[in-house]
Parts: sequence; C-alpha cells; structure tokens
Amino acid sequence: MLPKYKRVLLKLSGEALAGEKGFGLDQEVLDNIAKAIKQCTELGIKMGIVVGGGNFWRGRSGAEMDRTRADHMGMMATVINSLALCDTLERLGVPTRVQTAIEMRAVAEPYIRGKAVSHLNKNRVVIFGCGTGNPFFTTDTTAALRAAEINADVILLAKKVDGVYDSDPNINPDAKRFDEIFYKDVINLDLGVMDTTATSLCMDNNIPLVVFGLDNPENIVKAVMGEKIGTVVCK
Repeated sequence: MLPKYKRVLLKLSGEALAGEKGFGLDQEVLDNIAKAIKQCTELGIKMGIVVGGGNFWRGRSGAEMDRTRADHMGMMATVINSLALCDTLERLGVPTRVQTAIEMRAVAEPYIRGKAVSHLNKNRVVIFGCGTGNPFFTTDTTAALRAAEINADVILLAKKVDGVYDSDPNINPDAKRFDEIFYKDVINLDLGVMDTTATSLCMDNNIPLVVFGLDNPENIVKAVMGEKIGTVVCK
C-alpha cells in the first residue's frame, strides 16, 4: 500500500513532547515520535516539522510583560524542542536539519525556503524553529505558512485530542467528532482547531489538514497512509 501523501508538514505541540510530566521533555515520547517519523521517511515521504514551545514557555508570565518579548521567549523554546527532536532523529539514523526564522548560526541554519526544499528533495527531515520569526503569530500559523512554502500535500496536526469536535470533549461527554469538515465551518463555528490566521491560510492555499491524537505516535504513519483517523479539514 502506497502512502496517500508524498510531502507533509507535521505540526507537533510542545506540550506533547513533555508527556505525562507536563513540562520539559520526555525522552521516551521523543523516541516514539522519532520512530514514527523514521517509518514515514522509509516510505519515501518528504517531511517538514514545526514544533511548538508550550512545554517550556506559554504566553506571558504576567500581564505586565511585553507581548513582543514574551513571544520571542516562546520562539527560543521552540528551538530547544527542535534541537531535541533533531538529536533523537539523528540517533536513529534519520538525516535531519534544523532551520530557524531568527538567525542563530551557531546552532541551526537560518530559514531559507530554497534550502529547505533542497533538503527535503535529498530525503532529509527539516525542522522549522522560531515560528515565523515575528511576534503575534502562533506556531499553527507557522505550520500553515511553511506548508505552503514547501508545497506540502497536507498538514498533519498532532494534538492531545483525537480530532475535531463540535464542542470540547473534555467538558461535554456527548461532543460529536467530525470525520470531515470544511475550513469555512471551522471558522464559522469557532471550533478552535487552529487560530483563524492559520485556518484562513490553509483555506486560501487549499491545503488539507488531518487532525489526530498523538497518544499513539503510530498515528502519524496511519495519517500519511490515508487511513481513516481523526478529522480531515478541507476547503
């Protein structure tokens, strides 16, 4: 069976990398995610990855903190996660490059779209750190932007929740999960799958989104194979 998608953008939340600890990095979680990514590369899939930073820094510690500075701190947190995932992948023999939207040449390459595409074409995984490099934009928006730039077939959005629901399943036990939903409905119903900027960017560029749970990292492989898992969001 051949994969449904050939070039993907995987979005991982920082919180997912913390595992049950809720903060920092859980090496077992990193190992399991890296093994799933390796399986994808062995299937010939070109993979870009955007990682959040919520396991180290989320928002402002107080209302008095400047939003721009707080967002820059969050960008630094994504670099920690990017380097940790890169190290784990390379120990499994997966060629990987980290590119950052804010230059820090001592630890990573600066983000250059052409170079990122070249790496992907050489079967290297590319991890994008520092978000867009600008404050006031989330890593969800980064995922949508990078997916458009590398011509990804799909965005794989790995979350704690196993899909898109009509209400919060943690609060409402009768919440209904969608198998498929349109971007315009996600926006109109304010379902909070991604922020509005990211959702609009995906819709405008006709990039489908597969939302699934990361409780089992094997779901990453199932998603690229096109198995029915989670929720597909499309135009």
